[in-house]
Amino acid sequence: MRSITSRNYAGTADLQAMIDLLSTVRPGARITDYPGIVDLREMLGISDTQANTRLWEDADGQLVSFALLDSGNGLFFEIRSQVSGGDIESQMIAWGVERIQHTVQEHGEPIRLNASCRDDDTERIALLKQHGFVMRDLRSLKMTRSLELVPEPQVPTGFNIRHTAGEREVEALVALHRAAFGTEMMTVEYRRAMMREPSYSLELDLVAVAPDGTLAAYCTCSISEEENAYTGRNEGYVDTIGTHRKFQRRGLARALLWTGLHLLEQRGIQTAVLGTSSENFAMQQLARVAGFRTLETKVWFKKQVSQV
Repeated sequence: MRSITSRNYAGTADLQAMIDLLSTVRPGARITDYPGIVDLREMLGISDTQANTRLWEDADGQLVSFALLDSGNGLFFEIRSQVSGGDIESQMIAWGVERIQHTVQEHGEPIRLNASCRDDDTERIALLKQHGFVMRDLRSLKMTRSLELVPEPQVPTGFNIRHTAGEREVEALVALHRAAFGTEMMTVEYRRAMMREPSYSLELDLVAVAPDGTLAAYCTCSISEEENAYTGRNEGYVDTIGTHRKFQRRGLARALLWTGLHLLEQRGIQTAVLGTSSENFAMQQLARVAGFRTLETKVWFKKQVSQV
């Protein structure tokens, strides 16, 4: 085997090489698995992710694998089949542990390295267990629905639904996300990266506005013609959906979901997709009532990392 070396992410040329690798190593039906093409562009629009991405290349400079850490300490990696089964997988996992240890040194507390894969990916599951990852109860669910017979949205009295005002509203959108989910993982930099991704559409980025003008809930819809070309499908997304805690249980999420489905249908999309967590019971219930069914399940693993 030709010698393989690794280096840090260096810019947009590397991003395109990663996307090309992704489209080569994944079957078309899996091209949208997280992180997909759109996800990579969003994630690598963030300085922290750029600093936490590494590439492995052969002697000719051809990319053979890459690994990255996302904002949730999730380790994700892809590798060409020609070089898999050796020690590159071990190198990528060791690199992820090392990167997490920098965080441990800064904060002085043990931290968890996360990883995930489809529940039927027996090889990846075996690899993660071999390297000390333990399966968690958490699952990620991919749910789908045909866009035939979509009911008209019923917007609660006094509220209205509109698309966002773009980047000039980004700080309010980040605050809304944090209030809805009780986490600070969404940042202004990340939200801007989402808005600057080529497939982003302002008209599909929806918010529900309270009578006093407060942003009460949101639904980020999207269509990636590039991913649809790879999969051969005609899909659009209606996620993420979140409601500010003080406005929950008023039907806003349902109204946003139906509005998003109508917008996708008007653009010729045949199937809607959303993703949610096995712990988000409210979203699962809303999706099932709206006619969604679970298509795929992803399992999650954890590995505790301590200070060196």
